[in-house]
Amino acid sequence: RSPSPSSSSPRPSRRRTRTPFPFARSTDPFATDAEAAPPPPWDLRRATSDAFSSSSRAAPRRERRRERTVLSAVARGGEGSPPPSSVDKIRTFATKNFFLLGMVAAVSFARLFPELGKNGSILRPELFVGKYGVAVIFLLSGWSLKLAELTDAAANWKLNSLIQLATFGAWPFLVGVPLTKGISSFAPNLMPPPLLEGLLILTCLPTTINMCILLTSAANGSVATALCNTVINNLAGIFVTPALLLRFFGKEIQLPFGQLVGKLCNKVLLPVAAGQALRATPAKDFYAKNAAFFKRLQEGLGLDLRHAAALLTLLPLLHLGSLLLLHFVFRSNFLGNNSPGEAVAATFCGSHKTLAFGLPLIHTIFEGHPNLASYCAPIMLMHPLQLVVGSLLVPYFKRGTEAEKGE
Repeated sequence: RSPSPSSSSPRPSRRRTRTPFPFARSTDPFATDAEAAPPPPWDLRRATSDAFSSSSRAAPRRERRRERTVLSAVARGGEGSPPPSSVDKIRTFATKNFFLLGMVAAVSFARLFPELGKNGSILRPELFVGKYGVAVIFLLSGWSLKLAELTDAAANWKLNSLIQLATFGAWPFLVGVPLTKGISSFAPNLMPPPLLEGLLILTCLPTTINMCILLTSAANGSVATALCNTVINNLAGIFVTPALLLRFFGKEIQLPFGQLVGKLCNKVLLPVAAGQALRATPAKDFYAKNAAFFKRLQEGLGLDLRHAAALLTLLPLLHLGSLLLLHFVFRSNFLGNNSPGEAVAATFCGSHKTLAFGLPLIHTIFEGHPNLASYCAPIMLMHPLQLVVGSLLVPYFKRGTEAEKGE
């Protein structure tokens, strides 16, 4: 059977051919059919594979670029965070050096308005600073310290003994006697004999209480160690300092021991005990939430010109040298494995001399003596110098204690 004409001719296809990528068709109305037609399928596959291969080669570069961006952002202070502004830098500096800046502000304020700091003025500093302010400092110290920290500090008899030895042994016999004899022998015109005797008296005095606690706290040192040793040192000074002065001056001394002990208890031990009692109440949690504020509050709270210049040159060098030497000694391994915080507390306690204890003591012992003013001059000049030099070294000591906590 012969095929019909209709069956012999191919039937036209009814399927419409679609381009694989419609968006690849040209939208130019004047384009020719050849220009408007999509590329062949094999060219599309090749182009697609080339695109994927190039993107795969570029992926590691993008990842490395992203890692560098993230690392640089983290180095600036966080992913995507902008660099710190000038205000942030100033705030960070003020936070790290709060004690030093506060001291400069207080001295500047006292220089501008000296009448406000006099006893009986409108601010009543003898009451709100000398009495209540000191009590608040030790109240906050007792409130912030755990009882275990105080007992551990008191049980560290080796470190405590070394601090007392530095105060009543090294200062008078290794500093006071050689210094006064050396000046009188090699530079007799530098200072008169009464001032040299005043220097020797200075080396026999116990350590300060308020200043050691404040500086140790500002440097993030061991406040428990400082508190224990200031109390021990001042209690021992009631007996040891008169014995040293009797040894050097041969003068019989009679002191009101009961009155001195009672004053020390009211000034230090009673506020610390009250702070420890507050730790047994819900006030402990309140202090923990506002620890930064209370720390800031605790921190806040007749000579010849040539001889005075000699003292103002000698005393800062003497105090600075004692601070650096004692810190090196207390950080050394052969004296025990003391932590940086304990070394800072021991340094301040072993290098300071008290005005609050020393001045009444000198007045009591040498009352009516013609050289009484010269005996009082060294400790009166040493007291503010200790605060200035210690405040300048607080950031240095603070870096050491913070590095230990960071580890």
